[in-house]
Amino acid sequence: MTSSSPAAPSDTSAIGQGISRFVAFATSPEAKPARLGALGAVLIAAGGLGAGSTRLHDPLLESLHLSWLRFGHGLVLSSVLLWVGVALMLLAWLRLGRSVIDRTATEYTMIATTAFWLAPLLLSVPVFSRDTYSYLAQGALLRDGFDPYVVGPIENPNSLLENVSPIWTTTTAPYGPAFILVAKFVTLVVGEDVVAGTMLLRLCMLPGLALLIWAAPRVARHVGANGAAALWICVLNPLVIIHLMGGVHNEMLMVGLMMAAIALTFSGHHFWGVSLIAVAVAVKATAGLALPFMVWVWARDLRHRRGYGPAKSFTAATVASALVFVAVFAVLSLAAGVGLGWLTALAGSVKIINWLTLPTAAANLINVIGSIFMQVNFYAVLDVARIIGIAVIAISLPLLWWRFRHTDREALVGIALVMAVVVLFVPAALPWYYTWPLAVISALTQGRRSIAIIAGLSTWITVIWKPDGAHGMYSWPHVLLATACAAGAWYSLYKTPAVSTARPAEPSIS
Repeated sequence: MTSSSPAAPSDTSAIGQGISRFVAFATSPEAKPARLGALGAVLIAAGGLGAGSTRLHDPLLESLHLSWLRFGHGLVLSSVLLWVGVALMLLAWLRLGRSVIDRTATEYTMIATTAFWLAPLLLSVPVFSRDTYSYLAQGALLRDGFDPYVVGPIENPNSLLENVSPIWTTTTAPYGPAFILVAKFVTLVVGEDVVAGTMLLRLCMLPGLALLIWAAPRVARHVGANGAAALWICVLNPLVIIHLMGGVHNEMLMVGLMMAAIALTFSGHHFWGVSLIAVAVAVKATAGLALPFMVWVWARDLRHRRGYGPAKSFTAATVASALVFVAVFAVLSLAAGVGLGWLTALAGSVKIINWLTLPTAAANLINVIGSIFMQVNFYAVLDVARIIGIAVIAISLPLLWWRFRHTDREALVGIALVMAVVVLFVPAALPWYYTWPLAVISALTQGRRSIAIIAGLSTWITVIWKPDGAHGMYSWPHVLLATACAAGAWYSLYKTPAVSTARPAEPSIS
């Protein structure tokens, strides 16, 4: 008892200082983007009640006499509020981007701003995606004794099922055992309460965001980059704040775990790095793309610390990584009581048809242009294009793994490239898939031109999607509007002078 009491005043003092610092920031001119983005988040949350990815039948809105927000003039008002909120968040993000380019931004500013922007969205309905309803239905399958890797949600009729997109009601879960356990936990706590389930599921994504905030600056500093810029690119990015957190996507957990694993590996904690990668893969398989590059890092460390030769260090790192990965993954699979059936469900993405991957975009273009001259079988062309895309991935990944093996920075470049290749050439992608490479790229591309390109692409992908979970890629007005917004975002940062007027360096957030 007496040994712990002296620490209490110190802890209280630290908490008080943290609160004082946050309050001082909140009232300072430096917080203008934070306050502007927070207003945008409030409008998104308000507009989402009617224009977001709402439930088909919403007793809560009915009891509050707000059902009118979902129809007619009410839907128009909701849509306007939501899109104005998105615009304000984008403007706030771009304003912060200028301080990133001239190196006046600090890591603390980015972290405090994240709190401002995120808080209102924690109370929002899902926006820009209906995936959270699928997550809940899949968790309910495991809760009720079904194997979500064998049957789809339709085999377990309940009130959760009516909100699952029809395309996914018969589809088995493509997620790993760790995430299925999370979804099961949520449904055990809330039952079939969709509102409470959505809120709790979003809270379950917060550890992923916290890990990303912790890891991204560390990885950036390890390769000589700016931590504040990394946070701007991969945490405050609208694809993360609006889509991952607002839309409640398990990518938030996967990306946070993956980046934390990379940070631990770079600092020499290889066992924990591989363990976290295994947990990340047990959320979503994509994280496994980072593991082969982490083997190079471990092998290089064995050469430097233990004096192993190249062959011995590589063999030791490979065997150790495989044993740790299999052990952690097996424990999670046993805890969930499932096998590896989720791997076969990954092919379910072929049901998605949009322009966000090169094979599908190429098939659409061939269909549009070719139909002018002859009859085109779109689905036959799509199948061929997707086969070519899979071949590109199969050839590229081992080549990139071998090419980028010499240094930690090269390993990071390799991870970013393989993820970019996968996102661009898989049969189908969704906006939040682009957060996979984005997190890794945040430590590699921090020049003015790169930041401007990231701003433009992120804006386009954000705006091309609709708040109800649909997309506007087959509506020319929507495409032109998204392109105009993206061009404006790119231009606003491309023309920002990259002249450093930076204040003295602030101590990094540890």
